[in-house]
Amino acid sequence: MEMLVNENRGLTGKIAIVFGGSRGIGAAAARRLAREGADVALTYVSAQEQAAKTVTAIEATGRTGLAIKADSADPEAIEAAVAQTVDQFGKLDIAVVNAGILLRGDVATVSVEGLDRMLDINVRGVFLAIQAAAARLTDGGRIITIGSNTAVRSGHPGSSVYSMTKAAVAVMVKGIAVDLAGRGITVNNIQPGPTVTDMTADLIEAIKPLIPLKRAADPDEIAGLVAYIASKESGYMTGSSLTIDGGMAL
Repeated sequence: MEMLVNENRGLTGKIAIVFGGSRGIGAAAARRLAREGADVALTYVSAQEQAAKTVTAIEATGRTGLAIKADSADPEAIEAAVAQTVDQFGKLDIAVVNAGILLRGDVATVSVEGLDRMLDINVRGVFLAIQAAAARLTDGGRIITIGSNTAVRSGHPGSSVYSMTKAAVAVMVKGIAVDLAGRGITVNNIQPGPTVTDMTADLIEAIKPLIPLKRAADPDEIAGLVAYIASKESGYMTGSSLTIDGGMAL
């Protein structure tokens, strides 16, 4: 789905990093920020080919893209990705924290390893990415996390751990927004509902009947909200979680 670009968003000359930007919502966000005028670095863990395609799409807009291999569970890799971005572009204005995993399992079957992995990526990794980015972010910058509407509506067996991690992100954003308010940095959380990505491909059809709009989101629709929050227009909003889920959480 092609989205219209607002030429007055004011992202020309801005530098962004998208953690988990090789595919899905992260890749859509990286492409949209580039179309709005930003140069964009993105991290990936294993999807090197998809990361390269996203960089090609960024460069097709006339902006510069940079793919960095970095596991969001590795603090040193996260810090190195931020440092490489600043070294390459000279500064950092926008950080989008999209990296996350979904491992399903009900309370009787979820493993300790699965629990720890989701907490490492979806909570600890998000905090570490924000911490690393904030240390190098320009005053007045933007931090945007990609959570989930499961933080407010968890109606599916096997989603308890995932929902818990996304609820933790929503609360985390509130506290960090207060921490960074003195620097004019806003921190906000987007909570998508079912979105057509690799992670949700096998779930979408079963979930559609539960969505009032009777369809899943296109990643570009989520990216449009990312672009708004990254812009000057959103400057008075911080610590917020914005649910975009076709009415599913109503």
